[in-house]
Amino acid sequence: MLRYLIEKEFKQLKRNRFLPRLILLFPCVMMLVMPWAATLEIEDLRIAVIDHDQSPSSQRLVHRIEASRYFQLTALPASYAQGLNAIEKDQVDMLLEIPRGFEKDQARGVSPSTLIAVNTVNGTKGVLGSTYLQQILNPQPSPASVRYQFNPYLNYKVFMVPALMTMILVLLCGFLPALNVVSEKEAGTIEQINVSPVSRFTFTLAKLLPYWAIGFVVLNLCMLLAWLVYGLTPEGNILTIYLTTLIFALVMSGLGLVISNYSSTLQQAMFVMWFCMLIFILMSGLFTPISSMPEWAQYITYLNPLRYFMEIMRMVYLKGSHIGDIGFQLSMLSTFAVLLYVWAIRSYRKQQ
Repeated sequence: MLRYLIEKEFKQLKRNRFLPRLILLFPCVMMLVMPWAATLEIEDLRIAVIDHDQSPSSQRLVHRIEASRYFQLTALPASYAQGLNAIEKDQVDMLLEIPRGFEKDQARGVSPSTLIAVNTVNGTKGVLGSTYLQQILNPQPSPASVRYQFNPYLNYKVFMVPALMTMILVLLCGFLPALNVVSEKEAGTIEQINVSPVSRFTFTLAKLLPYWAIGFVVLNLCMLLAWLVYGLTPEGNILTIYLTTLIFALVMSGLGLVISNYSSTLQQAMFVMWFCMLIFILMSGLFTPISSMPEWAQYITYLNPLRYFMEIMRMVYLKGSHIGDIGFQLSMLSTFAVLLYVWAIRSYRKQQ
């Protein structure tokens, strides 16, 4: 009976012309577009420079700013008031004022003072931009020797790609089981299973197994794209990633089945699932580090299974962590898997 139900699920997927294409197209779009769009690197900041000194030293400083890929010299206003007016009109993002005597102070060994005015409507953009500019103004090397571990070139895509794999698995392994069961409710085909001698355990397992297979297909596709496009391969054992993915796919598909068991329409299941996905993604550390969240929010993240899977993927992919290093995260995911799977079995009601 289990084999028959699993074959039925795969036949349903095959008959759906849109779904197989979505399963293959969605990971490709996410892996090829999101790492370039979801980045904290700021480039082409519009800057205006007010050069009161008009000396060779100040001109060299202006040329260094122009040569940087982070800045785009937009205007050379004559006064601070004109520069501030350009910021207020959103014509420039930053303003640098070089005072008179800039070159003389440098010749005397005195650090010249400059004024930086930044538009901080976008706080992240403003802070990063001022930091970039200060590095140009103060190019003296630090006496400390700095080594960047696990991401030596500070490439933000290296940090984002493993996390995006987890988000793709969340959307596919979470949404699809929920929508599948509810669509059968609306079509009335689930009544044939309800009147058959199929146990709740067998029914739930038959619904989950196809999406485990889909999860592994998608994972391998994502890892292939990460290698071909970004040159990124796992530093750790790939079997550790497969084991964790197996457990996480059970967590998300179990959650999808729980939601479908309590939903009577497709729209209801979609809204509830989307609400859960938003909370999971925003509080997983995908974009904002968990340590930067308020303390009360950090406690809530312990109830988020996506947090643990994202930590595992980054640890194994970038740091080469092994089973012993991810023991806590793996145990938490296993706990979620057992609880949600039992909940999915218990909440399924066969209607006679």
